[in-house]
Amino acid sequence: EEASAVRRTRPQARRLRAQAMTNGASRLRALHVVAWGGLAAGLLDIVNATAFWFLFNGAPPVRILQAIAAGLLGKAAFAGGAATAALGLILHFAIACGMAAVYWLACRQWPVLLRRPVAAGVAYGIGTYLAMNYVVVPLSRATPPPFILPWFIDSVLAHVMLVGLLLAFVARWSANRS
Repeated sequence: EEASAVRRTRPQARRLRAQAMTNGASRLRALHVVAWGGLAAGLLDIVNATAFWFLFNGAPPVRILQAIAAGLLGKAAFAGGAATAALGLILHFAIACGMAAVYWLACRQWPVLLRRPVAAGVAYGIGTYLAMNYVVVPLSRATPPPFILPWFIDSVLAHVMLVGLLLAFVARWSANRS
């Protein structure tokens, strides 16, 4: 009798996991997802961007960071040296943590995001790419870059893998912690 109670059928096991994930949404910790997830996504994304542009056209990392600051300062950011590069880095991490905060809030509202981290992460990564390139950059003071196929491919993949999937798995990990 005890052995049969311990063993669960596959549907029962799935229901229990789904219930645990729903309960996990209430245990989802903002610090894990927003701070650690946002900082990790921001770090991986900026390393990717600076490496891409250095290899593609020799642009130094400072120039990439200044391009981020240009969203706030316009073309003047490129004459600001290390100060505007530092501002660009701060803005970059603030945006990454903002993306993480949105994902955290979404997980609290829709626990299915915790149960399906791959699908949710890919969708969120594509969504963040679209939001950044078709909403944030056009509304900023930055000059949008021309379409460059290798950058488009790299940027979409980076948003999917380094932002969306990373945040999805950090959120799932956070929800599963006891």
